[in-house]
Amino acid sequence: MERSKMKKFLVGLKTDALARVLLTLIEHNPSLVKNVYDIAMKAVNAVDADTIANDVYAELDALDVDELYSRSGRTRYGYTEPNEESWVMFEEALQPFIDEMKKNQQRALPAVAKTHCIGIIKGLQMFEEESISDFKDWATDAPGEYITTVVDEWKKGNPPDEDIAEIISIVEGGKQ
Repeated sequence: MERSKMKKFLVGLKTDALARVLLTLIEHNPSLVKNVYDIAMKAVNAVDADTIANDVYAELDALDVDELYSRSGRTRYGYTEPNEESWVMFEEALQPFIDEMKKNQQRALPAVAKTHCIGIIKGLQMFEEESISDFKDWATDAPGEYITTVVDEWKKGNPPDEDIAEIISIVEGGKQ
């Protein structure tokens, strides 16, 4: 098979399949571990708060009020308040970003975790200030509440005082 077709096939694989391929590759070729690690560290360290903010905003802005309606109301198991379900949906959209921030703390990458924290906060602020989504009307207090949650989760990684001060200034800068 041609190299270009092989590359196209690999690019088309899902993330979990690619991860298995990569792990198998380094298992069979231990000499590649250092190169793979270096590439992974470059990718992880290349995060940008503005990109994360835009991704957070896009995820939150894509929350669909029609899905909220279908997930709430009367069901055969009882009644789900739309207001409560909006918070569940909001949290579901935000959780992967928080998880990534925490992973970077566990990886002993505090600067990367801080970048994620800043990006999440900015994305929440952007959603609160700019979104015209109908969904936003159901979770009006969620962005502000989740800013506090994100900061609290980030603080569990024991950041230095100057980083905490920087994050607090970003949070307060968004409250105008």
